[in-house]
Amino acid sequence: MAKEYQFPEERIEDFTLLDPEVSYSYADYLRWAFEERVEIIKGKIFKMSPAPLMRHQLISSNLMSFIAPHFRNRQCKVFHAPFDVRLPNKKNDEDKRIFTVVQPDVCIVCDKEKLDEKGCIGAPDLIIEILSPSTASRDLKDKFELYREHKVNEYWLVFPNDNIVEIFLLGADGHYQSAARLSGNDHVPCGMLSAINLTVGDIFE
Repeated sequence: MAKEYQFPEERIEDFTLLDPEVSYSYADYLRWAFEERVEIIKGKIFKMSPAPLMRHQLISSNLMSFIAPHFRNRQCKVFHAPFDVRLPNKKNDEDKRIFTVVQPDVCIVCDKEKLDEKGCIGAPDLIIEILSPSTASRDLKDKFELYREHKVNEYWLVFPNDNIVEIFLLGADGHYQSAARLSGNDHVPCGMLSAINLTVGDIFE
């Protein structure tokens, strides 16, 4: 079992002061003032890339340019990183009892009760992660299982090196099913964005 966080109630400005063996909460996360971007998954710290590569940024921009207009003036809202998504184990958990906070590349939230000034608390309806060398393993394994566990209805994995997009939909059995693996100029055939005239080519343009 991980050690409890023992730092005093003050802002931490040096990432190296953190102990990888400690279990951290969202309350701890709010006191961190260092430059490094991090996520917490089940209390464990994961360091993010200092700044995404240009191709990663272009793909993110392309996705937002197609997705955001579709949801303008609608109930569902679209967000892109950096945007904190807190995933509590229980609905009314306090910050000190929340041990997971992630920053998806793109997410869509349709329940306005999940949104506050800090970001989103609870599972978004759709999450898109753009893989990079430093995060690919986490996106494919840790986050895949995390999003399934918290019932994110739709999870997209974008593979920049292969120009491939894979869409997973949460099944009635609570497990992800691969609904589509797209490449070339394939149109998005399923899920929340199937009504948008979006192709894989548009994403990787």
